[in-house]
Amino acid sequence: MLPDLSGKIYVITGANSGIGFEAAKYLGAAGADIVMVCRSPTKAEAAQKSLAGQIKGKVDLVQMDLSDLSSVRKAAAEIREGYAKIDSLINNAGIMQPPQSKTVDEFDLQMASNHLGHFLLAGLLLDRVEAAEGRIVVVSSIAHKFGKLNMSDFMSDINHSPTRAYSHSKLANLMFAFELDRRLAANGSTAICIACHPGFASTQLGSTGPKGLLKMLYKLTGPLMAQPSANGAIPTVLAAAGVEAKRGGYYGPKRLSESRGRVSDAIVADHALDQAKQAELWEKSEELVDFVWDIPALKST
Repeated sequence: MLPDLSGKIYVITGANSGIGFEAAKYLGAAGADIVMVCRSPTKAEAAQKSLAGQIKGKVDLVQMDLSDLSSVRKAAAEIREGYAKIDSLINNAGIMQPPQSKTVDEFDLQMASNHLGHFLLAGLLLDRVEAAEGRIVVVSSIAHKFGKLNMSDFMSDINHSPTRAYSHSKLANLMFAFELDRRLAANGSTAICIACHPGFASTQLGSTGPKGLLKMLYKLTGPLMAQPSANGAIPTVLAAAGVEAKRGGYYGPKRLSESRGRVSDAIVADHALDQAKQAELWEKSEELVDFVWDIPALKST
């Protein structure tokens, strides 16, 4: 049960389908205004029309391609111009297991879309979230457990595997979230960061990214094992607006190896808790996106 969210603003990347769209429905039904940040204007406009007929709040659109840093900067400038405060920035959009590909910035497509684009967007909008004493939400995955960040091969160029590159990017999501919340707390920020994952949910990820055998596997297992995207969106909604959510938390479903069911604290792989590695990831990300966050680094203990 959500509190009354009337007058609050929720910026959601990838809000035109799947987890993002369902989260927007939950939040909007509670009165929130939604800013849908999407790559495809055509898909976004269709989703906006559908969403507007189902929620109490208003729905705005911002076009952004997370894999293109210039597009992220342009979208952030547009959001900054339109909104003095953001109650929650939900870093939801992503891609899963496409064939190896490079972005216009010469980054691995999955690392750019899933982590680096969101890292930059959140940094550019931090003051707007602070103005609302709001939350930055980072959507990770149970796949983070299989990730292993190698800073000397950060873009997964050596022995590339679509699945391995995806796991690396989702590990980066979670480690970024933990590092961000610690930095926010240490520097007295009015914003907090919370992470979540949707379990195994029925979305377009399995049909738009993977190719060949992987795509066939998801086509077969999805209808049998995946929970509805509306259920998969619950951890995101909890992280963004739930009164039970705690700063620095990580939430997801609990049943069947965290793939579905009741939402609670999620399991974090031990290697995701390595604070030295989290700090190294932060510095690497700042270097790659050419942006330094306006929060000082944590002092060594």
